[in-house]
Amino acid sequence: MCQSVTRHQVDLRCPAIRISPPMEKPLIVLTNDDGIDAPGLKELFTAVRGLGRRFVVAPATNQSAASHSFSLRKPILVERRKPGWYAVAGTPTDCVLIAHHGIFQRSIDLVISGINDSPNLGDDVLYSGTVAAAIEAALLGIPAIALSYLRTGENLPAVHRLLGTLVPLLLKGLLPKKCLLNINIPAGEIRGIRVTRLGHRIYRDMAIRKHLPDGGLCYTIDGEMDFKATRGSDFEAVYAGFISVTPLHLDMTHHYELRRLERAFRKLGLV
Repeated sequence: MCQSVTRHQVDLRCPAIRISPPMEKPLIVLTNDDGIDAPGLKELFTAVRGLGRRFVVAPATNQSAASHSFSLRKPILVERRKPGWYAVAGTPTDCVLIAHHGIFQRSIDLVISGINDSPNLGDDVLYSGTVAAAIEAALLGIPAIALSYLRTGENLPAVHRLLGTLVPLLLKGLLPKKCLLNINIPAGEIRGIRVTRLGHRIYRDMAIRKHLPDGGLCYTIDGEMDFKATRGSDFEAVYAGFISVTPLHLDMTHHYELRRLERAFRKLGLV
């Protein structure tokens, strides 16, 4: 019997909730930023078996940290590797745009991006190609998930159970428009699920200078990462052994600041 859980915690030992599918199977597009040959993408493909018609539209090469860049007004080569698998010579955002506008003759019902080989927590979402693909889907009005491991390949059975529950709910309209879910899978024993907010990543970046044999100069951007321990954050959840589910909304307006600026400008006679 499933144990009782709080509103923000789900016991993964409970059976997945199944919702009767529509007459036509939903079209699920899988993508990532680690490239079409990444193990995490193959694991994701297996994890969504039976949940809809699966297609992979992913970068031909590794596009980690590509963020939301896309190839404007440039030819993008698309190669059909095998039935249902398309390799795109571009970014994760390119993959979603080409899938939506070019490959399929019907609307896409869900986009899942991942499973990334490392976490996308806090401010990482600003740089992540994994998250950017899900953002592009949300911009197009498609329900979307960005999915990442804390430790590569660990807790895959929990991913299967989570998607078995979550995918049908998303297909039934769980999220509002222009909203997506950023999910991170912890390492070690899983204690449940927490619905979280983005935490704050600390980047200790360095630009390492190197002199080239021809007299030129180059820099390598590298460094270390840490995070602020903030209650209710995705960092807190994942490092405590919980799957972190963070809803992201694409309205970047700072609404409080908007009202404050209006008042300030009004006093100055600017509005």
